[in-house]
Amino acid sequence: FSTWARAQARKPGGRVGPRAASLRMPLSIAIQAASLTNKIKCLLWDIMRIEKAKEITGSLSKPSKMPGHAYGLPAKECKTGGKLQKVKGSTCYGCYALKGCYVFKVVQAAQYKRLKAIRHPLWVRAMTMQINSKKTKYFRWHDSGDIQDLKHLAKIFEVARRSPDVQHWLPTREAWTVKYQHKAPANLKLIFSMPMVNQEAAGKFNYTSTVVTDPSKATCPAPQQGNECKSCRACWDKKVK
Repeated sequence: FSTWARAQARKPGGRVGPRAASLRMPLSIAIQAASLTNKIKCLLWDIMRIEKAKEITGSLSKPSKMPGHAYGLPAKECKTGGKLQKVKGSTCYGCYALKGCYVFKVVQAAQYKRLKAIRHPLWVRAMTMQINSKKTKYFRWHDSGDIQDLKHLAKIFEVARRSPDVQHWLPTREAWTVKYQHKAPANLKLIFSMPMVNQEAAGKFNYTSTVVTDPSKATCPAPQQGNECKSCRACWDKKVK
């Protein structure tokens, strides 16, 4: 709009410009337009905040077999798992997260960015924002990698508290976490993975998982249904030990 046109719009009986048109707009329509504008602004603001959160934590992954999103760290940096990877007969020997697409440079770079991000002072807030923005009901921690230390565990617990509508599954081979399982939020299931293949569930953990070679002893249905969870939610369900 030129300066002349704006001047004409201000004159009685002059040309109708944007300002004059808005004055003649019915009140209900004007309110709706303002409301829509505010919604767009809020949406853009939310998108900006989510993108900023992603810059801090790194992106979430979406495993094809699972009903929700996940968050992976480099398997090479597992504390206990890093040792078990060298032990034949352990559940970490021949780890899937050390081969295939996981070894691509771009994947490794993303995983190490996430690992570094754990120390960021806004990590809890950023992770919470990302998870809640996905509108998912289920979330898995560490489709690769594991808990690094007590501070890391405490932060994960806090993220779960701040996303109460999401069920969190946290598998680990870090046996020391047994001392803190009672502090886990109601919507987070901390599962200790037994370190050796065909090892019976043991210890004081409330929830455990095992790896067996005898199909008749297996309880996970994924291998029989295309390696997908489908309707099974046992890993998130606290009624399932």
